[in-house]
Amino acid sequence: MSSTPWLRTPKRYVLFTLIAFLCIVTVYSLDFRGILNSVIAVGVSVIADHLYSFLLKKKRTFPDGSMITGMIIALILSTSTSWYVVLATALISISSKYLLSYKKKPIFNPAAFGLLVSILIFRTGQSWWGAFGDLPAWTTLLLLVGGYLTVNRVNKFPMVFSYLGTTFVLLLMMGIVHFGDASDAFRSPFINATLFFALFMLTDPPTTPAKEKEQYIFGFLCSAVGVIIYGIFGGLMYLFIPLLIGNLYSALSRSQWKYSYSYGGKQSEQNGKRKSQV
Repeated sequence: MSSTPWLRTPKRYVLFTLIAFLCIVTVYSLDFRGILNSVIAVGVSVIADHLYSFLLKKKRTFPDGSMITGMIIALILSTSTSWYVVLATALISISSKYLLSYKKKPIFNPAAFGLLVSILIFRTGQSWWGAFGDLPAWTTLLLLVGGYLTVNRVNKFPMVFSYLGTTFVLLLMMGIVHFGDASDAFRSPFINATLFFALFMLTDPPTTPAKEKEQYIFGFLCSAVGVIIYGIFGGLMYLFIPLLIGNLYSALSRSQWKYSYSYGGKQSEQNGKRKSQV
């Protein structure tokens, strides 16, 4: 066991933040259907995670990552979503984690992948109720405080600042030239969805870069692609599609960097041997 206190690990800190959001919104709105969806999404995610670990003979650990995936799915899908759709979305998400991987790491953000597929297959409604979109405006402060503490834990501030800064500038420019419904993006629940996405989904450590320079590039890429999609098509897929594109870009960049490093290392070693022989 690590010497780090159990509750202070980044994943578990994020998990308890999302559970706190669930409790706050449920009590304030008096809509308890979200709790049922959370139990289904988290339960299916954990079971699927254990099954894949067993089948692939992977060492099983505490399933905090799959629990976070389930919580995000439940907080984004409408509380009126059918139980079997919630179940299928969670199963698709965890399946992508294991089936679409590179070097035993997922290529795509599992929750984003599952939610996008659920839109395409089930035409699911996504209210982002867990982002306080249906609550008074002041509750957005709770989202920002929880998000700030989370981003601080995973050290992804450059990515978040790059994404949000680029998004708001591009949307402002769209509004000036009257392209698309840019003004709606600054209203609830769209602004809440954007903030929740940037703070809790964009910053997923396994599928995003760690270096500061690469974080700026990743955030800008996701923002630019997302704003273009939003301006042309609208809807909420503009959040998921750019993230998956960014995840793929990040995975390809890592594999290319490792190949270059390995090739360069071998070349240097061979050159050193030749010099020593001379």
